[in-house]
Amino acid sequence: MIIVQVAGGLGNQLQQYALYRKFVRLGKEARLDVSWFSKESQGKVLAKRELELAYFDRLIYEVCTPGEKAKLIGTEGIAGKLKRKLLPGTVRWFHESKIYHPELLSFENMYISGYFACEKYYSDILYDLREKIQFPVSSNPLNIEMAQEMKHRQSVSVHIRRGDYLDPENMAVFGNICTELYYETAIRLVKGEVPEAHFYLFSDDISYVSSQYKGSEYTVVDINHGKDSFYDMWLMSNCKHNICANSTFSFWGARLNGNDDKIMVRPTIHKNSQFFVKEEMEDLWEGWRFVNPLGKIE
Repeated sequence: MIIVQVAGGLGNQLQQYALYRKFVRLGKEARLDVSWFSKESQGKVLAKRELELAYFDRLIYEVCTPGEKAKLIGTEGIAGKLKRKLLPGTVRWFHESKIYHPELLSFENMYISGYFACEKYYSDILYDLREKIQFPVSSNPLNIEMAQEMKHRQSVSVHIRRGDYLDPENMAVFGNICTELYYETAIRLVKGEVPEAHFYLFSDDISYVSSQYKGSEYTVVDINHGKDSFYDMWLMSNCKHNICANSTFSFWGARLNGNDDKIMVRPTIHKNSQFFVKEEMEDLWEGWRFVNPLGKIE
């Protein structure tokens, strides 16, 4: 049995779900472990999260039992911790440690932890994921109106994440990657191929994007807040093209976009600890365009 741990925010949850679906498509017995979202587990983490996979319509998945999980990694208590420490050879627990693990999909009996942002794991089943990841109909008519407008224009989503990325601890990890130069180049790249492009700006800092992006070619999207924020991903997916932040949230806005001729732009790296290797990234993120923090198209 394969068990994929679900943890983190919406973008990460979708990546873990996508990997689970890939194992299912390979004919393997697979489950999701959603215990990270239990009240007890959430009491141990700083950034509280909800199981947002539960928000979607028709998203079918099987959840592992405590017994199935224990067979692979032991129990949650002291006995399980001792087993993992003293008898590591009996524990079937894989931890993601790099951008791509080619051996991952060959596993048969394994508990798997990680975020799996690399698209190569599930790029060949994205068509199936688009069918299964169905957003419920929004109760806010502004979302419906915006989506219809996007379908009738050369719409381009632009995700600018600031908020928690400006905190000192996060700045060291994620900061100065999606710079103003990054966005200037990404927008210019899209306009060069789509002259009639209209840019829809999504951000957790509306005052910033409103002051930075003025003019008739820009629309600042300020509709969804709180639990409804996940509808921003749905709106991004309704755009014809996508400019992403170093954020799995906007990666999924682009992945769920079913436009065959879409332009997808992302930063060369997701974290400051990574190094961009053009040939590798073109293989792992097929079809994407890459722009570095200095505004250079790679």
